[in-house]
Amino acid sequence: MSNSHKTETKPSYVKLAMRNMVRKGGTSIKHFALTAVGLVAVLVGLAYLTH
Repeated sequence: MSNSHKTETKPSYVKLAMRNMVRKGGTSIKHFALTAVGLVAVLVGLAYLTH
């Protein structure tokens, strides 16, 4: 059973990110929103330039 529970000794990056998100609360959500808006802006800008 110890082989299937490797995440206990070395937690995955997703688990660490989730834990960090819960601990930091609003700041993490704000940063995620800014990143999402920035990514959409870059994609729209590239689509406009290559059109």
